[in-house]
Amino acid sequence: MKRRDFFKTASPMVLLLANGQITEAGRLGLESMDRRKPILRFAVASDGHYGQPDTPYQEYFTTLVNRINEEHARRKFAFAVINGDIIHDDKSFCPAAKAALDRLHLKYYVSQGNHDMLTPEEWQANWQMPINLDFKIKKSSFLIASTSNAQGTYLCPDLAWMKDRLEAHRRQDRVFVFIHINPAKLTRHAVDCPQLYELFDRYPNVKAVFNGHDHDEEGIKMKGKIPFVFDAHFGGSWGTEYRGFRVVEVLRDGTIATYILNPVDRIQEGVL
Repeated sequence: MKRRDFFKTASPMVLLLANGQITEAGRLGLESMDRRKPILRFAVASDGHYGQPDTPYQEYFTTLVNRINEEHARRKFAFAVINGDIIHDDKSFCPAAKAALDRLHLKYYVSQGNHDMLTPEEWQANWQMPINLDFKIKKSSFLIASTSNAQGTYLCPDLAWMKDRLEAHRRQDRVFVFIHINPAKLTRHAVDCPQLYELFDRYPNVKAVFNGHDHDEEGIKMKGKIPFVFDAHFGGSWGTEYRGFRVVEVLRDGTIATYILNPVDRIQEGVL
């Protein structure tokens, strides 16, 4: 795929306001947005499918890495999350996929999707991080959890782990969750995990859940008070016309701005 084809489509900025409402950035006005400087920025991408037959998967990874690095040089990201389906079924592709992502000029984390067919032990050995992990940056916390296994089964995240970690981060201003498969049955390829989203509802500092998996989903879907945020795909054989990644910015007033880069122009802009 030529670089210009990777860049084709664009959409508006979405904002998650401090009061929990979602609006488009344009409704706040550019001057208002300029006054709300980011205190934290991160990138989210999913579904690279390294090794998928009849796809230029190496090129997809190179383009993603180059574009995130370019954005990082322009305005720093704290980290990136590659949110599942990093490889395509065959675990022998893991070292090459990791080598490609290691060219990122920033720290990155990974989550397990249904095509990442590794055991927890294999995951740790390849990625040098556990299959479920959490961390915090000042008053923001981040939970990354598996939604599959070595057989590629569609699963809900580990509820006991999630409950323990949400409780551990309950005093944080905001919590962001990253899981590959949507757990609220909001898309064609989702699963239904009612105990999980009921758990999320009990923690008002859960500000967004980031999902991959559905390559044709690029927006935000609500389940109760929880925004489930999608980023389309950066690889694979199907999905949106473009292949890009999502940028998330926590602003000084607590507003969360997000948009997709496709991978150059901003699309799906808004506030969480």
